[in-house]
Amino acid sequence: MSRKIIDFDGRLTRQSKKASNKRQRGQKSCSNVFSMFEQSQIQEFKEAFGCIDQDRDGVIKKQDLKETYAQLGKLNVKDEELDEMLNEGKGPINFTVFLSLFGEKLNGTDPEDTILAAFKLFDPNGTGFVNKDEFRRLLMNQADKFTAEEVDQAFAVAPIDPTGNIDYKSLCYIITHGDEKEES
Repeated sequence: MSRKIIDFDGRLTRQSKKASNKRQRGQKSCSNVFSMFEQSQIQEFKEAFGCIDQDRDGVIKKQDLKETYAQLGKLNVKDEELDEMLNEGKGPINFTVFLSLFGEKLNGTDPEDTILAAFKLFDPNGTGFVNKDEFRRLLMNQADKFTAEEVDQAFAVAPIDPTGNIDYKSLCYIITHGDEKEES
């Protein structure tokens, strides 16, 4: 699943949800998907694949996805949604295809300093914060417009202080390195 964020020049664009710690490896154009990741990352992907491959046959199918969603408490997943996920693999989703899909998603994230520079465009006083409500308005009304659901999804991981300001430096770190709370 992708998320929209701001490019360096201030445009809103779709980007991957989470970036690899070793972005440079993800940028290489290589035929071996395993060379895009560190061994520890591959192991984490293997564990995730194993959790989704419910029948342990080495291929993720619609029934595997249904059972995984059910374990997460989402029981009414539409078949169209599941088909759309499976179609991203353009064939059976074995571990190599699964890893390739993540490689494609992770490869599109801008470096942290580029994202930070984009946020600074909305912070003329250099405080390190942007107002959540104003930022929501901009996200939903400018360039690649976000839906209310997409904004809520982005704000769910955003560090927002009690006065309604987003700590965009911390958010940039989360975008490029992942949320430590998610990983624990």
